[in-house]
Amino acid sequence: MSVDLTGTYLTLDDGRPAVRFSRTYDHPVERVWRFVTDPGELSRWFPSRAEMELRPGGTIRFSGDPNMPESTGRVLAVDPPRHLSFAWGGDELHFDLEPLGERRTRFTLTDVLGAADTAARNGAGWEVCLAALDAAARDEASDGPHAGAGAAWKEFYDGYVGAGVPSGAPVPGLD
Repeated sequence: MSVDLTGTYLTLDDGRPAVRFSRTYDHPVERVWRFVTDPGELSRWFPSRAEMELRPGGTIRFSGDPNMPESTGRVLAVDPPRHLSFAWGGDELHFDLEPLGERRTRFTLTDVLGAADTAARNGAGWEVCLAALDAAARDEASDGPHAGAGAAWKEFYDGYVGAGVPSGAPVPGLD
């Protein structure tokens, strides 16, 4: 099975590795903001249940991922409805929303990686999660990010490795 890779591996200006994804949704920015910040909406596509104190320095509680233990993170920055960033494990997640008129929004997710060798693994994971977000944005049912053996994670992972994206980090639930 051939998959289309939508993520880009890059090195940020400060030297940190990252993977970045961009989508355009036919929803106003306020609606897409709810996809990013509302626990009920997040549960449709994000790898963990995330309940957050939506303020800089606020706590985020992550739970419900069958492959990861419960944990906490910290909100780094918030500018509703345009930007949210938070620490999650050793990574930073940055969500940037740009209105494209009144009814469309460009959604950009940048996963600033704690280690470069997580790029292929995380990129593949975000492909699966963002496919679930794409379905949610179309108001379609989806198995979400934990679809089990039916998820295309391995094909995405192989695609990223084949494209030369750094790899080798352990894979929770498989290693």
